[in-house]
Amino acid sequence: MSEEKSWVTDLGDGTHQVRTCVWSPPGDHPVGCGIIVTVKDNKIVKVEGDPTHPITHGRLCPRCIALDEVEYHEDRIMHPMKRAREDRGKDKWEQITWDEAFDLIESKTREFWANPGPESILTFTGTGREITMYSAAYCHAIFNSPNYCMTLSGGSCYGPRCTIANFQLGAGYPELDYAAYFPDRYDDPRWECPKYILVWGKNPIYSSPDGFFGHALVDLMKLGSKLIVVDPQVTWIAAHAEYHLQLRPGTDTALALAMCNVIISEDLYNHEFVEKWVYGFNEFAECAAEWTPEKAGEICWIPAETIQGAARAFATNYPSSALWGLSIDTMTNGVQAGHTFLAICALCGYMDIPGGITLARPSSFTGKWRYETVNSVPDEIRAKRIKDLDGKYKCWDAAGPGPLPDVTLDWLEMENPPTQFKMSYWFGTNPLTCMAASPKRWEKALNKLEFNVSQDIFMNPSIMALCDLVLPLSTSVEHEGIVMPHFGRNTHFLGAMSKAIEPLDSKSDVEIMLELGHRLRPELWPWQTPAEFFTDQLHTAYDWGFEDLQEMVVYQQPFEYRKYETGKLRADGNPGFDTPTGLIELKSSIYPVFGEKALPYFEEPHFSPYSDKIDQEVKDEYPLVLTTGGRNIAMFHSEHRQVPSLRAINPWPLVTIHPDTALKYGIEEGDWVALENPIGRCVQKAHLSPTVDQRVVHAQHAWWFPEQDGESPNLFGTYKANVNNLIPHEVVGVTGYGAPYKNVICKISKVDDLDS
Repeated sequence: MSEEKSWVTDLGDGTHQVRTCVWSPPGDHPVGCGIIVTVKDNKIVKVEGDPTHPITHGRLCPRCIALDEVEYHEDRIMHPMKRAREDRGKDKWEQITWDEAFDLIESKTREFWANPGPESILTFTGTGREITMYSAAYCHAIFNSPNYCMTLSGGSCYGPRCTIANFQLGAGYPELDYAAYFPDRYDDPRWECPKYILVWGKNPIYSSPDGFFGHALVDLMKLGSKLIVVDPQVTWIAAHAEYHLQLRPGTDTALALAMCNVIISEDLYNHEFVEKWVYGFNEFAECAAEWTPEKAGEICWIPAETIQGAARAFATNYPSSALWGLSIDTMTNGVQAGHTFLAICALCGYMDIPGGITLARPSSFTGKWRYETVNSVPDEIRAKRIKDLDGKYKCWDAAGPGPLPDVTLDWLEMENPPTQFKMSYWFGTNPLTCMAASPKRWEKALNKLEFNVSQDIFMNPSIMALCDLVLPLSTSVEHEGIVMPHFGRNTHFLGAMSKAIEPLDSKSDVEIMLELGHRLRPELWPWQTPAEFFTDQLHTAYDWGFEDLQEMVVYQQPFEYRKYETGKLRADGNPGFDTPTGLIELKSSIYPVFGEKALPYFEEPHFSPYSDKIDQEVKDEYPLVLTTGGRNIAMFHSEHRQVPSLRAINPWPLVTIHPDTALKYGIEEGDWVALENPIGRCVQKAHLSPTVDQRVVHAQHAWWFPEQDGESPNLFGTYKANVNNLIPHEVVGVTGYGAPYKNVICKISKVDDLDS
C-alpha cells in the first residue's frame, strides 16, 4: 500500500480534507454516511456529504451537518472526572488523569472480583452507537462477568426482531433490497425494482434505523415503487402511500393475520415457494382462517376493504419487498407480530430475490466475536447470570445476550438477591431518560451500587444522578473505527472511520476497551492499537486489514440471491434455511420448547381500552391510547438536546393530539399538557394535528433539558417530560421479548407549564 493516504487530500495553506464514514458518538445508527471533513490547524472547518459514497451519495442528515457544534460545544466532557459516592446527584466533579481513572476502575474491579465475585459487576449498554459492537466484550472479556444488561423493558429494540428472524429464517436481519450490495446500485442488471414496499412500524426517512439509509426509500419511489404503510400516524411516507393502514397501536398481529388470511383464502400465495421452502403452511392457514379482514378491521380500526386491498396489492405484484421497524419490538405481542410479518413475506415468495428482501448469515466479522467473548467467562461464574427464578422466560435465558432487563431490575430491588451487586459500567446509554420503563425505580435500584462508571461526550441526567466516575469519549471524527450496518447481521458494506482531527483528552470506546483489557485480563487482549484490533478481526473474513479499508473508504460485500438454493444460508452447506426443519417456519419448532405457542396469536395490549386485565373504571378514567417514540430527524434518542441548530428544529417535547380531541379537553396549539395513567405522569407541549386518530395521542420520548439545573432532584428536568414514567415494568411477552412502550392508556389535561 502506498504511504500516501488516498482518503486525505492536501488543499495547501495547512488545510486538508478527509473522506470518512461516521457512526458515533454523537449518537446515530450504523448507516455509515460518507462525509468529507475539511480541517485546518486541527479544527473542523466544514462538514459535507461525500458524493462518491455508494449508499448516501453526498446526502446527510442535520446531525452530521452539526458535527462541529458537538465537537466544540462548551458543555462537552473533556477530561475524566470523579466524585465521592456521597456526592451523587451533586455537581461536585473533580478532574483527574486517565491513569488515575484507569487505576480506580482496576482497583474497584479487583476488589469486587475478590468479594463477592465477578458476577457482582453489571454492564449496561444502550442502543445504536458504535459501542454496540463491543459492549458485550467489555462485560465478558474485561470484567469477567456474565451480567451484560440493558434497562429497556423486554429488550424492545432490534433484538426481538433479530431473534424472530433467527428462529424462523435462521438468517441475519432481513432487509429491503435497495441494491445496497452493488457498486452501480440501481443500474446493476441483477437487481429489480420492488413493485410495492410494505413499511411496517417504521419511519426510515427520519430514523435511518439499524443501518438502513432511509432516503433510499425516496429513491425507490422515484423509480416506481409504491408504498403500503402500517403506522398509527400519518407520516410523510404514509401520506405518499397507495395504502395507509392506520391501525390502533398494539394491534399489529391481528392486522398481519388478516393480511395472511386474504393472501391464502384468495389463493394469492406463491405455491412453488411455499411447497418447497416453507414449513407448517396448513396449520398456519388454519390459524389465519379465523382472522377475516372484518374481524381484524374492527380490532385495528381499519376498514376491511383497505386490509384486503393492501394484501392483494402486495401479493400480486412480484417482486415486492418489506421493512419492519421498532414497533414490532415495542409491544407485548411483538413476537407474534414479527412472526406473522415474516409469514406475509414468505407466503409471497419474496425472500432473497431481486427486488425482494435480502437475507444473509450473521457476519463472522466482529458481530459474532462480541458474543463469543462470553466463552471467556468460567462456567461457574456464567452460572450466576441473572435469570428469572420462576423459569418464566426460558426463551430469553437461552437466546438473550444478557439478562432480561425486567428481571435485572427485580434482582436489584430485592433485599437479599442471589447475587450481591457492587458495580455497574455504562456505555452508550442514558437509562433514566431514554430506555428505562418506570425510570424512578431504576434510579433507586442503581443507587444501591457502590461504584458506577459511564463513558460519554456530555453530562446527562443518569450520570449526574448515579455515577462516581465519567470518562470522556472522542467523537467519530477523532478516532478510527469501522461502521457495520445492521451490526454484522446483514451488512451490505464496511465503512472506515478515519481520524480527521486529533482529540484533546478524550478516547474512543475501543481505546478504553483495549486499555482496560490490558490491565484486567491481558491474556485476552493481544492488540496494542485499535488498528491492530480491527485488522485482526477483518482477517477472520478477508485477506486485507484496516489500512486497506481506509484506502477503500467503503467496501461493499459480495452478494448473491436465492442463497437458500445453494446452501449458503446454512452452516452445514445444505440447501434451505438454517432452522431445525431447514425451512422457513410458519409453524415454529422452537417456540414450544420455551413455552410459547408454535403459531401466532393476537393478544390485546395489557393496558388498553379493551383489555380484560384492568377494571372498567380505570378504562373510563383513561380513555385515550398513548403511543410513543416517533423519530425526529434532528435528534438521536436522548442526544443532541444541547446542540443549538438541532434544538431549534425540535425545541420542546411534543405530544401530538387530534384537533377534535384537543377541543374536547380545552387544549390549544402550544399549550402544556399533562399525560397521566395509573403508572405515572409527564408534561409535554401540545401539537395539534389530524395525523393521529381522535382516540390516540403520540408523545415524544427521551427528553431532558441541559439548560436546567443538573443537580438532584431536578436532574436536568429528566422526569418532567419523560413519557417512560407511564410505561409499566415487566409487562412482557411469554418469551420475555417486547414491552408496551407504544400502547398504553392515558388521559390528558391542560396545565400551566412544564413544572406544573
